Amino acid sequence: MAFRKIAVAALAAGSLVAVPAYAQQMKESGWYVGGGLGQSRADIDEAGINFAFTSIGGITSAATTSDKSDFGWKLFGGYQINRNFAVEGGYASLGKFGTVTRTTPPGTFSGEIKVENNWFGDVLGIVPLGNNFSAFGRVGLVYSETKVNLTGVGPGGTAGIGSKDNDWNWKAGLGVGYEFTNQLGLRGEWERYRVSDGLGGHGDVDLFSASLRYKFF
Repeated sequence: MAFRKIAVAALAAGSLVAVPAYAQQMKESGWYVGGGLGQSRADIDEAGINFAFTSIGGITSAATTSDKSDFGWKLFGGYQINRNFAVEGGYASLGKFGTVTRTTPPGTFSGEIKVENNWFGDVLGIVPLGNNFSAFGRVGLVYSETKVNLTGVGPGGTAGIGSKDNDWNWKAGLGVGYEFTNQLGLRGEWERYRVSDGLGGHGDVDLFSASLRYKFF
């Protein structure tokens, strides 16, 4: 009889511990959606652009300046598996960037690079820091579409070139998060997107953003 009482007491105590633990697990896991705004910054190969111009017959020198920053935004959704891991997918617009190239003999060419159609999927590793703060890293794949337009007047007259390229490549990032409630949180992060450069090659675009995330229970 004593053994039976001990067993019943042990089961009761175990259930009291299990219920809060299960409830905590439910708070940490779940589907979520969110969106962010920020600044994008492109790694534009000005030396490569100059070389491309001087490779054209009749042009002896070229100097390129570029506007490497623009407004960027993203929308995302995902599933937080537990307190340390999540999977996430979304869409990012990384903006457009301008270039101006001046050549000898005298010529001026204006370029525009648009990096707007970017679909991504990531795995996130999350480290809780306490007081509702966390740090996280992400790595994944991105499908990018980049358009390039070039117009100008040079030694040979007026010229215009347009091209578009798309490709799959990698992306990665680091960030910090703060949970206002079990459902609403704020993120600040840096992400690097390896994207098509619109001419058959690749380049890097960084996105620095602040995002709101809403979790469903």
